[in-house]
Amino acid sequence: MNDFILPDIGEGIVECELVKWLIKEGDVIEEDQPVAEVMTDKALVEIPAPHAGTVVKLYCQEGEIARVHAPLFAVDDGSDSNSDKTGHGEREDDHAGDVMTVAAPARSTAQTQSAASQATSSQSDVVLSGSNGAATTPTAAALERRSRDFILPDIGEGIVECEVVTWHVAEGDTVEEDQTIVDVMTDKALVEITASEPGRIVRFHYAQGENARVHTPLYAYVPDEEAEAESAESTESAESDVTAPEHKQVQPERLAEHRQEGDDKSDDKSGQDGRHEESRPRIPATPAVRRLLREHQLDIQAIAGSGRNGRVLKEDVLAYLKQSEAHETDVTPDDSHKVGTAAETDKAAVEACAVVSDVASDEERSSRLESKAVPLKGVAAVMARRMVQASTQIPHFHYGDELDITDLLALRARLKVRAEHQGIRLTLMPFIMKAMALAVIEEPILNARLSEDESEILYQGTCNIGMAVDSASGLMVPNVKGVERLSILEIAREVGRLTEAARSGRVAQADLKGGTLSISNIGALGGTYAAPIINQPEVAIVALGRTQRLPRFDGEGNVCARDIMTITWAGDHRIIDGGTIARFSNLWKHYLEHPDEMLLSLS
Repeated sequence: MNDFILPDIGEGIVECELVKWLIKEGDVIEEDQPVAEVMTDKALVEIPAPHAGTVVKLYCQEGEIARVHAPLFAVDDGSDSNSDKTGHGEREDDHAGDVMTVAAPARSTAQTQSAASQATSSQSDVVLSGSNGAATTPTAAALERRSRDFILPDIGEGIVECEVVTWHVAEGDTVEEDQTIVDVMTDKALVEITASEPGRIVRFHYAQGENARVHTPLYAYVPDEEAEAESAESTESAESDVTAPEHKQVQPERLAEHRQEGDDKSDDKSGQDGRHEESRPRIPATPAVRRLLREHQLDIQAIAGSGRNGRVLKEDVLAYLKQSEAHETDVTPDDSHKVGTAAETDKAAVEACAVVSDVASDEERSSRLESKAVPLKGVAAVMARRMVQASTQIPHFHYGDELDITDLLALRARLKVRAEHQGIRLTLMPFIMKAMALAVIEEPILNARLSEDESEILYQGTCNIGMAVDSASGLMVPNVKGVERLSILEIAREVGRLTEAARSGRVAQADLKGGTLSISNIGALGGTYAAPIINQPEVAIVALGRTQRLPRFDGEGNVCARDIMTITWAGDHRIIDGGTIARFSNLWKHYLEHPDEMLLSLS
């Protein structure tokens, strides 16, 4: 019997109302069959069955509130029938036989009975093995029977599978609710999967590097209450084994000593666990905050939470790190000598490495290169497919020009301090995006797309401008939604958020969808010219080159220094001609070269 875990049904949604059950207990259901209708704060959602089976129990009634990542109903898929047959019929005959049955479930019945008779002849060894022998094996098997499967929820629209990148826990570990269990990579971003409830990890269904399918079991775990119940049953079973008549061959003195040692250890451990729980109450924090704590090896108990009910926020962790760094930089007079000595040692080491590097032979240097094959997968694989598709299906038309952004840089310098007071880093990108949205109003075809059958031009009602970001996972193009409605500071805030998310590989799916026009800022890395490839289904993209201080003539013919940025447009020549992209680029250029006029055009 497996529990069906209510999957993610919308970004930020943690609970929903169960409106109607489409099944009842005892029904036989098929995979993908609708089983329930739930109402979120946005829409009515139909929940499909992840696999076929018989409905055993419904955990929620119609009208009740169901929580995401909590069990919704139990279904019997027939996977437990074999284990039930081998687990019960032979247990009542002989306890020693049960030990061997659990330890070696693959043996035949005759082999099991033979092993049971051998175990009876050496019962003193079985009893004296304590927690390392008879007690451990049946407990592990019983925990396996009590385990539940965590079903991999929906992690993005249209995504049916993902790659298991990193397991953050091991089999046998005890985890807390919302603790990060595993990182998975979709074809768009890296996603954290967190625990739905506290418990103990029993088994991983996938190894790192394997592909896991959505709506299938990701790992098996035993909830805390089930683990505690099994522990209590195992303790009672162990005590009955010691007092059973079959164990009379064991010497009473040795048995008493063994039980006394086990009791002392058990009491000591339980006492320590109790004091540990009392002294370390669980402090609320999001999975992202707990991940940040693990990365910096911080104890959540040491950080004062400023959120509701003492919740530790990301700002609390960053403030704690900043305070710790400030404390570490304070050097006493006695320590300054040590710092100087360390610096001299480092300098000597660098010089020694330089000497070794100079005398290295060509053969030694070439041996540093490694021949290997790295699979193309995740974001990089998707980028490769889309770039080939775009470059072969779209007839690209390129158009280049120069922008004199001297006045724009001066305006940004004046506004930068004010933006920093609001915690916003003001770059040129918000101005470039805003000017682009204003130009789209005059030339809306740059913000359009071609229908799939190429029979219609679909004009978009909002300007969602994407920016290409070179992340660790590959090229990502998150977009700022509704640029035409946002202020410069609002755009700057979104640009900062999306850039940070993309570079960490954790961009939300919504931020990657719906783009209408893209910018590639190759100049940030030093390039001057580029021929960008259009990001389908968009129809245009611009590449920004690096800004250079170059001599130019002013209106009176005098040579003066100006800040020049090169740009290169790529347009879909099926619906955009040279005149259209030139007019659009000239209007966009005018706004950037005369930022005061751009401000007048803002609504």
